Amino acid sequence: MSDETPAEKPLFDRHMLEALVCPLTHAVLKYDAEKQELISQPAKLAFPIRGGIPILLADEARRLDD
Repeated sequence: MSDETPAEKPLFDRHMLEALVCPLTHAVLKYDAEKQELISQPAKLAFPIRGGIPILLADEARRLDD
């Protein structure tokens, strides 16, 4: 039995991250738990995670500042 309460359980399944890649570059994505985003360094984009669902659309991504 887990010590996590439902409020503490992450919204995003971290195991799913292993199967996800950037839709533009096909590079591995880095999970940013604090911002609830998936980061593509080669594309310089951050894809949002909303309600536990990664939104891997370029139009929805945030540009990373250099």
